[in-house]
Amino acid sequence: MDSKQHTELDTVIVGGGQAGLALGYWLVREGREFVILDENARAGDAWRGRWDSLRLFTPAKYDGLPGRPFPGDRLAFPTKDQLADYLEDYVRHFDLPFVSSVHVEDIQAEGEGFAVRAGDRTWHTRNVVIATGGHRLPKQPAFADELDPRILQLHSQDYRNPGQLRDGTVLVVGLGNSGAEIALDVVRSHSTVLSGKPSGEMPMKHGRTAARFALPVVKFLGVHVLTLNTPIGRKAAPGFKSMAAPLIRTKTKDLAAAGVQMVSRLAGVSEGLPVLEDGTRVEAANVIWCTGYHEDYSWVKLPVFDLEGEPVQRRGVAGDVPGVYFIGQEFLFAAASATLPGVCRDARYLARRLAADRRPVPGSRRAKDTRLPMSR
Repeated sequence: MDSKQHTELDTVIVGGGQAGLALGYWLVREGREFVILDENARAGDAWRGRWDSLRLFTPAKYDGLPGRPFPGDRLAFPTKDQLADYLEDYVRHFDLPFVSSVHVEDIQAEGEGFAVRAGDRTWHTRNVVIATGGHRLPKQPAFADELDPRILQLHSQDYRNPGQLRDGTVLVVGLGNSGAEIALDVVRSHSTVLSGKPSGEMPMKHGRTAARFALPVVKFLGVHVLTLNTPIGRKAAPGFKSMAAPLIRTKTKDLAAAGVQMVSRLAGVSEGLPVLEDGTRVEAANVIWCTGYHEDYSWVKLPVFDLEGEPVQRRGVAGDVPGVYFIGQEFLFAAASATLPGVCRDARYLARRLAADRRPVPGSRRAKDTRLPMSR
């Protein structure tokens, strides 16, 4: 069809990761007309693009989406590519209306609904679900620009394997789970220095035994206890959003045993070299920034954010602007809301809320077949 065609729908989901797909499953069962827009070429590409050795922290028994268990050994920890392939198969199996290679540029109010624009394509919709978070922009300190240009700099989102790196020492900045796992990956081939302090460490050894006995308890707490409905959950929520998660699989003792040199936090740059808080300069040939991301919602032209740019919502429902929803974000409702087990529960709740919304679809007609403007 003409790529300029305007399409009218009940719901547009922006983001085709696990959160968007889980919600799509339930919307099919609620009989809603909807489409899932994703900027990647294939479902699962957001996972395929991460570093090669990445494995999930959750066992396969917790990694399936509604209606389709994750295949294989239930106590194994899938690779990122196995999860990516599972998501692609999920779209195909349930014939979800998934539109690939669509970069949404803005969402604006339009009459009783919204206009979702991507290039010369526009979707008119009664409801819009932000299933991407904001545009995830890599975070790194301003003084990174002062490093000697001969030092190779990568953010964790761009790191794939040690083959990308130059000969010489690698400085990994940030001791969260990404920093720990990447440092362990790199130390096999490069002298590795890891800067930072962990926010904590999971007390049990990660692996099959934990998957059988300990992780069910962790999952229960993260899904049902630490929620915005409980006093303990409300107290914990700010810390979950502002602090890195505790080290789960790779602990500090594992890093030390592998030969990773752990040092204090990075303070700045001197004569082109990174400098630690204690004044030590690190003779690094490579720096990998495992310093997280910040969310940019500037593309959502709707009054649904607070002064800090965070969504104002309750269980994913933006109360001030009917028809706007969020899913898949850190502590959206519970500590597990950004994880596979958490998004499944949140998706079921939002699907029910969407099904109860009887406002008219904007425009003079309904789309008779939401699959017409799709590209696979």
